[in-house]
Amino acid sequence: MGWFDFLFDSNKSKADFVIAYEESCSEQIPPQRPIEQLNFVVLDTETTGLNPEKDSMVSFGAIKIQNGRIQVKTSIEAYFETSDNKKEALQIHEILSPKDPIQVDVFAKALLKYLANHIIVGHHIGFDLKILEKSLESYGLKKILNPVLDTQYLATRLEKGYHYDVSMGKPGEYSLDSLCERYQVPLDDRHTAAGDAFLTAQLLLKLLKKAEKIGIKDYKSLMR
Repeated sequence: MGWFDFLFDSNKSKADFVIAYEESCSEQIPPQRPIEQLNFVVLDTETTGLNPEKDSMVSFGAIKIQNGRIQVKTSIEAYFETSDNKKEALQIHEILSPKDPIQVDVFAKALLKYLANHIIVGHHIGFDLKILEKSLESYGLKKILNPVLDTQYLATRLEKGYHYDVSMGKPGEYSLDSLCERYQVPLDDRHTAAGDAFLTAQLLLKLLKKAEKIGIKDYKSLMR
């Protein structure tokens, strides 16, 4: 390798655990794998605000779905130190001074190992992914590589079709609260990262049952 190649080596600034994660994501999920055989990680973040470029993560929660069931023992929750809590965010998540905050490097290693070979699920998941990518960028992670499924998108697709524009409907029609009420998911422990991840996991199972009834039965058709 020459000096030019060395200077621009894409791996030179990546942590070993990031490289291991990226390698683990190279294995593709077979298109015809039945939905009940898919593995999901349902996650949520609580943050200091709603701008992923400027705000930071206060807490993280996640839980896995395997073999069509929520695996309660896989549930994880983490809190982070931050000095940038805004009044509006505090009114929602009420996290001011968390006990036993986790160091970001410890969290980063554990998170990427936890995510490997799973479909990531969340409500408005794009925001959470941006927050996580920002938190891990100093370790050389450019992008979270897992397949991604948004429960808001899945619900609108199942109820209204592919091309429905949420902004044209009733305000809040496809919020997590509204969908949980519609699909009879009890709104317990709302506005905690772990609680919202568990609610979203329950909602996902309801949506997957609805999907299968209309012929969406495998990975390919689910992720269209």
